[in-house]
Amino acid sequence: MAITGRFVLLTLLGLAPLVLFPSWTTVLMIVGVLLLVVVIDLLLAVSPAKVGLTRQPLGSVTLEHQVDSVVTITNASGRTLRAVVRDAWQPSAGARASTHRLVIPPGERRRMSVTLVPRRRGDLESPHVTIRSHGPLHLAARQRTRPLPGRLRVLPPFHSKRHLPSKLRKLRELDGKAAVQIRGAGTEFDSLRDYVRGDDVRSIDWRATARRTSVVVRTWRPERDRRVVIVLDTSRTAAARIDDEPRLDTGIEAALLLAVLAERGGDRVDFLAYDRMLRARVESAAKGNLLGQLVQAMAPLEAELIELDWQQIPGQVRAVSAHRSLVVLLTALDGGDPADGLLPVVARLVQQHVVVVASVRDPLLTAMKEERATASQVFRAAAAERSLLERAAVTAQLRQLGAEVVDADPLDVPPLLADTYIRLKAAGRL
Repeated sequence: MAITGRFVLLTLLGLAPLVLFPSWTTVLMIVGVLLLVVVIDLLLAVSPAKVGLTRQPLGSVTLEHQVDSVVTITNASGRTLRAVVRDAWQPSAGARASTHRLVIPPGERRRMSVTLVPRRRGDLESPHVTIRSHGPLHLAARQRTRPLPGRLRVLPPFHSKRHLPSKLRKLRELDGKAAVQIRGAGTEFDSLRDYVRGDDVRSIDWRATARRTSVVVRTWRPERDRRVVIVLDTSRTAAARIDDEPRLDTGIEAALLLAVLAERGGDRVDFLAYDRMLRARVESAAKGNLLGQLVQAMAPLEAELIELDWQQIPGQVRAVSAHRSLVVLLTALDGGDPADGLLPVVARLVQQHVVVVASVRDPLLTAMKEERATASQVFRAAAAERSLLERAAVTAQLRQLGAEVVDADPLDVPPLLADTYIRLKAAGRL
């Protein structure tokens, strides 16, 4: 039950007789009249239990785009429904006008539309709808919260998509200019040549041999199209906010751009999100929309406040691809002791794979290093300088191990990572 402003106003008006005729009899009469009116109004109000509710499925929407949540309210009673209905979306859903006043005659229905402009990636929910049914006098209302689950999946915005056309143009320029054309074991046919002692007899081309007077063998070359394995770190370091955006979201942007570019380049792409357990995996497939699969898998990802289990990374990569691949680690260069985690793992991976380590650098460090007007700023500048020197040292160690490193500001990481992929492909290292 809920009372309205009209009931409060009616109560204040009831004080006038009490001033003129101050007695307990007057008080009892006023209270009795008020109670009687409220009870009658409540009895004439439609019970919220007799209101039918249905919600249209929402599906998914890209971050910062709007979508309408539609709830249909059906008046199954024999009286007119006068109600205030609220759809209880969480604040990050950005619901506009989530409360509606409705008047529904008996047996009819109305649609309530709530515009959502999500401000956070992930799964957003509305667990219930609250109905406040008023009587004809609008003095009191019968209120009930009805379960009506609704879910909206908010997909990553993929802002780095704007770099895709220019990167694809660079990739197309590589067609016919690949540096690797090495004859030997492989799966792509290269050419025919005369048989020499030591050649595998299984490579003899009998049809070509029948047309010539000498034995002819096929030669093969390693395939140019390789597998790209992207590993996204979802441990505690991914929760750090850099330029008002979690490091995890920047990693998602970089992974999306690289994955789409590699797929357009003919390579097979696999995506893993990992900390101490596998949070998401998208396997390379010949059929299906890779971008759609990726954004669906990435949407619910959240940074977990635990340490990354580095020792399991080689095993996770091996489970995806046992052959030479491009392994991209989207992680932090300033999380914990690299000598105990990142460096040993990279040293193991480079023995079989081409490894790229991509990390987001906080632009605030560079700004702090330049500000030295006061004593406190000098101390902050020294701390920023130390942090940058440590990152540079880790970068140098990774390059000595044979890995490629991309360490840049948030907006620069996706295009620089794409450029690194194109450079490696042009050099024939994939």
